[in-house]
Amino acid sequence: MMFWRSVVGKLWITILLLVSFVLFILTVMLMEFFENYHINETRKGMTNTAEKIARVLEDHPGQEEQLGLEIAWEMVDDDSRVTVIKDENTYFYSPGGEDTTHVPISFFMNNRDLSAVFKKDKTVDIITPLPGISNEVDDTQYLMIGVPLQQFEQGNGAVFIYQSLEVMEETIRLTTKFILLAAGVAIVLTTIFAFFLSTRITSPLRKMREAAFEVARGKFDTKVPILTHDEIGELATAFNQMGRQLKFNMNALSQEKEQLTSILSSMADGVITFNRDGTILITNPPAEVFLRYWYYEQGLASENTDAVPSEVMELFQLAVNTEKEQVGEITAQGRTWVIIVSPLYNKRFIRGAVAVVRDMTEERKLDKMREDFIANVSHELRTPISMMQGYSEAIVDDIAQTDEEKKEMAKVIYDESLRMGRLVNELLDLARMEAGHILLNVESVEINPYVNRIIRKFHGLAKEKGIELSVQFDSEERDFRFDPDRIEQVLTNLIDNAIRHVPDSASVVISGRTNEKGLYFEVSDQGPGIPEEDLPFLFERFYKGDKSRTRGVSGTGLGLAIAKNIIDAHRGNISVKSKLGQGTTFSFFIPRNIE
Repeated sequence: MMFWRSVVGKLWITILLLVSFVLFILTVMLMEFFENYHINETRKGMTNTAEKIARVLEDHPGQEEQLGLEIAWEMVDDDSRVTVIKDENTYFYSPGGEDTTHVPISFFMNNRDLSAVFKKDKTVDIITPLPGISNEVDDTQYLMIGVPLQQFEQGNGAVFIYQSLEVMEETIRLTTKFILLAAGVAIVLTTIFAFFLSTRITSPLRKMREAAFEVARGKFDTKVPILTHDEIGELATAFNQMGRQLKFNMNALSQEKEQLTSILSSMADGVITFNRDGTILITNPPAEVFLRYWYYEQGLASENTDAVPSEVMELFQLAVNTEKEQVGEITAQGRTWVIIVSPLYNKRFIRGAVAVVRDMTEERKLDKMREDFIANVSHELRTPISMMQGYSEAIVDDIAQTDEEKKEMAKVIYDESLRMGRLVNELLDLARMEAGHILLNVESVEINPYVNRIIRKFHGLAKEKGIELSVQFDSEERDFRFDPDRIEQVLTNLIDNAIRHVPDSASVVISGRTNEKGLYFEVSDQGPGIPEEDLPFLFERFYKGDKSRTRGVSGTGLGLAIAKNIIDAHRGNISVKSKLGQGTTFSFFIPRNIE
């Protein structure tokens, strides 16, 4: 079935049908020509013979009649028969074999066409079957010619010569066989020629087809050999040029795609490209961070990449419908993003939109820091200064009467001075850390004893509040390299915050693990959680999320800021996740390559 669909099969069938049609028309025309030609030539020959016989008989009248007949019979060939008629009672038949039957004289006299020889004295010829002696008509057709015969005493006579057409039909059959044989040879030669020609045509076409499949698979270096300089050769040349152009265009597209990918990856702003129906097409890392934060807040799995914030979808629909840029703001997990959605055009039609996601958390934090810094410093210094001023005035004014009261007031002044000194020292430490002047004493630390030693410092406080303090550490490694004093400062701050801010009979879990990247620590509590609007500012200096929670607690608001700088000095990162009523989890990561 595949052969008939191929170019070879189609070309062979086309040429074969064309040659067969031409040979058929030629055969019909030749058969018609040969038949007419043979009958005409036979008619001319028989007419000439009849006229000669008539002249011979006219030249031998009377006593020489018998001689004339003998001369006439010599002129007749074996396939022809002659009848000479003087009148109805006098006629002569040419001699023949024993199986020769003679045509009755009445047939010549009564036939309308043949009788014209006697009546009109003209030559006639007809094709007709002849009756036998019993007047039974034979199916064999005869060509019969009648010529007038003059100079008889009784009037004009006639010479009739006739011959069966079977001889001519046999000649035609032989001619037909010859033509059919020639046609068969022509068809065979045509088939061979067609296959040869089609092979010369289809061979390079098959190579081009194979090359086209290779190009479709991405092998743009594939070339078609140019064997001829005809149209197929030009097609091969065009195909090779197409392959080179495709390779050039694909390389250009690949470079453009890599360049676009590099640009998107290096952008500080997130980029999300949407299709016309709102489906996400392309995202870059900052945009993925934004989506992950939103997924966590919505309680969705991070793999659910089809979900889009409703605020973004509203901006998308507005941008598509109005064909204008739309701006909005989204807050998730304490971080603030500004969304700018612009329509994308495919020539004149909108094919989607692009959203630029800019993290404005730092800007918001800086604004808040500028607003709160003076107030925080004033708040932290006002209480110890006021107390020192009040108690010193009491001593100066001799309000304290006894030595015990004076010592108590001096003790308060001393404690407040220590508090102010601790505040100043922490501010200096934080300034040095932020300036990059922190020095780490990195050494190999055995992790389990190290963590257990830190936990033991809080057993008394945890037992006093009825808090369950547990450690979960999953690692096959015993040692890890970091600055033990600085990391102890971080863990102490996180554990102390967790114990102070959870209700009684709650639990605090310290968990850790190591992998090929580094060391992970988490401090989780079952406290009331941290409001979303406070999360971005927890690691800022002087920031206290809930002032009521820290009332009466001698915190400076610098612990988490110092912890962040210590982790940054270890080239790691620290983060927080929290929901109101579900607790808080502080986690930090220390990479292996610190030094």
